[in-house]
Amino acid sequence: MKILIVGAGGAIGKIVTAALKEHEVITVGRNTGTIMADISSETAVENLFKQVSNIDAVICTAGDSATDNLSAMNKAQFMVGIQQKLWPQINLVLAGMQYLNDNGSFTLISGKMGELPVKGSSGKAFVNGAINSFVMAAAQEMPRGIRLNVISPSKVSDIGGDELTEAYVRCLETAINGKIIRIGYNNKR
Repeated sequence: MKILIVGAGGAIGKIVTAALKEHEVITVGRNTGTIMADISSETAVENLFKQVSNIDAVICTAGDSATDNLSAMNKAQFMVGIQQKLWPQINLVLAGMQYLNDNGSFTLISGKMGELPVKGSSGKAFVNGAINSFVMAAAQEMPRGIRLNVISPSKVSDIGGDELTEAYVRCLETAINGKIIRIGYNNKR
């Protein structure tokens, strides 16, 4: 299987990339990777897909958002999540679905705060919740048998590596579609 892993240089990306070494993995990152692309740029995403052909799967482990007490948050801080996590992943799907092979898959990333927010997490919570909702809705409209799922992890330090990699393999190798795969939720609220 030929897999693009966006955000391969990050904490989760490194774990997933190592676990999928039996596949043809093409790493993508803003500053490192086989291909360097800033997925917050629509042009960069289009160019990314024009560089690689015959893609079976796209995994995104990249994205950033701001956290602070609500009274200290402002529009710019909320926009970080939209511009660095939400829109780039939606754009990967919109641009990539025309390049992905039939019956391929997209696996995006959200996070535990989308469903179990804590004080000071509104900047993460709304973005992660929006990604989850996008996946559940958009999965119903994917063309040519393409599947769309999302991994929603807790903090990396709260997750077992096997649990994380099993979730990504499940998204790649089974017929699930439109699912939120929750990882590490039982460890801590």
